[in-house]
Amino acid sequence: MNFRGVRQRGAFRGLLCLALIAANASFAACSPKKLPTTALTIERAGAAEIEITVEIARTEDERAQGLMHRKKLPDGEGMLFIFDRDQQLSFWMKNTIIPLSIAFIASDGRITEIKDMQPNDLSSVRSSRSVRYALEVPQGWFARAGINAGDIVRIDF
Repeated sequence: MNFRGVRQRGAFRGLLCLALIAANASFAACSPKKLPTTALTIERAGAAEIEITVEIARTEDERAQGLMHRKKLPDGEGMLFIFDRDQQLSFWMKNTIIPLSIAFIASDGRITEIKDMQPNDLSSVRSSRSVRYALEVPQGWFARAGINAGDIVRIDF
């Protein structure tokens, strides 16, 4: 073996290591990052309260990422999108593979409407009026939990 062969193998190993590091960093960047969570209570008309654990999406980047690339979302968990002011909200399901239901919530915590959203659907799902919050959960969870428009989500933060 000559010196040149050792250098070539060393360069190849170096490039291979760099490629593996880049691939790992790329994979990590695509991995969904869980946001801080809190428990919310939903007051149902004429029934017991329901508690749900939600991730909080406050910033523009967190709201844009949402639940993209998640493989699962158990019942009793979701993501609460918080906005600075009341506005008509619009959501889509780009890169979201879990079927979801979304509740649009007014600034006083009242659920104004609940809609279903299909995986990877690029059409907009809009609130029919100005609201402050949106809560995404596994599709059908609101119905299974007996939660309807008019119920109150206690948002104490």
